[in-house]
Amino acid sequence: MSGRTQRLSRRNFLLTLGAGGAATAAAVVATKSPSSKPAASSDKRATRGYQSSSHVNNYYRTTKV
Repeated sequence: MSGRTQRLSRRNFLLTLGAGGAATAAAVVATKSPSSKPAASSDKRATRGYQSSSHVNNYYRTTKV
């Protein structure tokens, strides 16, 4: 097998491998049901979000230039 033919077959193999991986990932994502998880917005107590506390305010105070 010549050097050029060998390089091309390696490229084709890697291209096929990458395309197959992408297709597999897309198939896995497509089969997941979005309704299997409960809605996060319905329970506001699950996450409290950003909380300004004395510790946070002290950090901001010490970082002022």
